[in-house]
Amino acid sequence: MMAEAGAGGPRLAELLALGRRLWDELEASTEPSSGAPAVQDKVRQGLDALQRAAAMVAQLELFSENEELEEIASADLKFMLLPALLGALTLKQVDLSRRREHLENAREHFLRFLKLCRNYGLGSFQLPPSTSGEEEAGTPPAPRDPAQPNLVAMAMSRTAKIERYKQKKELENKLASMSSFVESGTADEDQIREFYILQIQKWIGTSLEEIESIDQELVILKSRDAAKQAPAGPRGPSRPVRTPIKPFILTRDAAQARVFGAGYPGLPTMTVDDWYEQRRKQGIVFQQGFGEPASPPCPSPPAGASDEELQKQQQEKEEEEEDEEALQKARAWDDWKDTHPRGYGNRHNMG
Repeated sequence: MMAEAGAGGPRLAELLALGRRLWDELEASTEPSSGAPAVQDKVRQGLDALQRAAAMVAQLELFSENEELEEIASADLKFMLLPALLGALTLKQVDLSRRREHLENAREHFLRFLKLCRNYGLGSFQLPPSTSGEEEAGTPPAPRDPAQPNLVAMAMSRTAKIERYKQKKELENKLASMSSFVESGTADEDQIREFYILQIQKWIGTSLEEIESIDQELVILKSRDAAKQAPAGPRGPSRPVRTPIKPFILTRDAAQARVFGAGYPGLPTMTVDDWYEQRRKQGIVFQQGFGEPASPPCPSPPAGASDEELQKQQQEKEEEEEDEEALQKARAWDDWKDTHPRGYGNRHNMG
């Protein structure tokens, strides 16, 4: 195994190093947008290098389902990261028209990496289901009770996330303390082997988190696509078109209408007197008031009228005069409100 890797090793190691370096640069980039040309150019270069390296690994058959972790050379362990790095770079693509395709491809890369790690006994985790819906080996069957499994699944997912977060922090601390020895070339083979295994374990947690996020986004995209393809439902009967009513604004008198206008360009103005006269002609309002028929004029008392009849006529005349006086007061009060704002003269509770 080591000899085969060594024959194509330098070229393969260079491709992996290039892809890993571009990934690190993208993670540390300060570009304001992931769709910037410089960013997407690095994504394309990184994907090209990693895809070529993955093809060489498959050709060399570096990894097999029938071997143990101890049989893999320490220098070859780092090539196990190729599927995870391919998945991470695939997610960096920003073509919205192919977003669903990129998500599905990235998920397949992450799942391939997790299966490889599972075969070699690296990490203790449960494989996510494949997109084809087939059950993975070792996954427990779904319970029949629809109420119980949801609560259990939520509790298990939360516990797993907390545990993965703790492990991620521990792995990052160990990798930070060991990276200087490995990069400087002073680390021995055991340290190099431990360093690569720690990197693989770190990417296991990252792959599980990315697959969970991908599944959530795929659900949204599928729902959106289904809504677009759904035929439009039958519409209800259209409402009859109503003839628009010509608006008008009432003003108190013609002088006010000339000064203030209607308030809106092109709207006609009608005074109260004009409106009242129009309604009176239509037989809706009589001269006495709004909607109240005027009392007929009191006939002059016939000759020889009794005192009771004269008293009744005098009372009716007085009531008419009182009504006229009340109407004049109401009009005076309306005129006063037109020239005095609301609250005028109120000085209570003011400093």
